Amino acid sequence: SQMKCIARAMYSNPPVHGARIVATVMGDDALFDEWKAEMEGMSGRINNVRTLLRAELEKLDPAKDWSFVTSQIGMFSYTGLSKNQVQHMWDEHHVYMTFDGRVSLAGLSAAKAAYLANAIVDSFKQPE
Repeated sequence: SQMKCIARAMYSNPPVHGARIVATVMGDDALFDEWKAEMEGMSGRINNVRTLLRAELEKLDPAKDWSFVTSQIGMFSYTGLSKNQVQHMWDEHHVYMTFDGRVSLAGLSAAKAAYLANAIVDSFKQPE
């Protein structure tokens, strides 16, 4: 069909706009340095939030090993919560995450770390 041909062309030939931006940034020392500084800033902020979240978790439940929070890297943390415990997070604490227990830390502010820690500790108390 006509739509199939149009869709196929779009998937087979992605736009080059993004690639041009990357080439521009990578090809200019000043832009590259600015990009690198921004990436380091974001990475540092996420690491700080991880450290703060772990400290809050350890305050609430010092018997549990929370080291996974700071040993993981990236924008997400795998909490180890079961599907039922994640559902509890949604229903009782309005914290939304994937059902495999993955939560985004990129959008977590320092001010909300204690709230998230409380929700996680409470949800771990729920049956799996």
